[in-house]
Amino acid sequence: MATGAEEPTLTVDELAARAGVTVRTVRFYGTRGLLPPPAIGPRRVGHYGPGHLSRLALIEELRHQGMTLSAIERYLEQLPPDLSAHDLAIHRALVASWAPDSFESMGRQELERRAGRALSEPDLDRLAAMGVLERPGAADGDHRVDVGLLRLGAELLDVPIAHETILAARTVLLEHTRSAAHELTRLFRDEVWNPYREREEDPEHVKAMKSLSAHMQPMVLQALVTAFQRSLKQELRAAFTAE
Repeated sequence: MATGAEEPTLTVDELAARAGVTVRTVRFYGTRGLLPPPAIGPRRVGHYGPGHLSRLALIEELRHQGMTLSAIERYLEQLPPDLSAHDLAIHRALVASWAPDSFESMGRQELERRAGRALSEPDLDRLAAMGVLERPGAADGDHRVDVGLLRLGAELLDVPIAHETILAARTVLLEHTRSAAHELTRLFRDEVWNPYREREEDPEHVKAMKSLSAHMQPMVLQALVTAFQRSLKQELRAAFTAE
């Protein structure tokens, strides 16, 4: 499993703090083979990298989904062995996107601990613009944080993109994803659901519909992400190689 291009620099305590789990949990996952062993540095101290953190977050999300450890082992075995930390983070975000509400309330200190860095007021504004968190109101000192997006958002803080550009990009994404969701829902309703209602006494058809309903959202999300990645790559290639 790829652990990312960055050198492993996190101790087991720092890794556990960034992931929001205990050191005992990290070590347990290691003994089960769910996490690869750390790099051993001076004085035999183990160091973990971004790949460990992303993989640990994915494991925790799968457990949140109700999967057993054996099922998680099988799930992870099916992933490509060379996935980068960023790829794992995206994969985790996809898993979390059809989970129940992943928002947690946390104070500034806990937020910075989970983000793995100090956060300035402009940083918090950028995270809010990306939809990673909601700033607290006057009577509430806690931030409402989407823990599934926090690590990706923290990484993007170092990308030189203006606050206004982030807001504009989010507006574009929301408008187009809502339109896609509307059209896909209409298609499912007209071409699948309505014909199903006409044949709901057919046991085999009912079974097939239940299976489709259970798997439709993750399948559609994966298809959308794949299509978007390919389209974005083509557009960027055309935009920056035309001149």
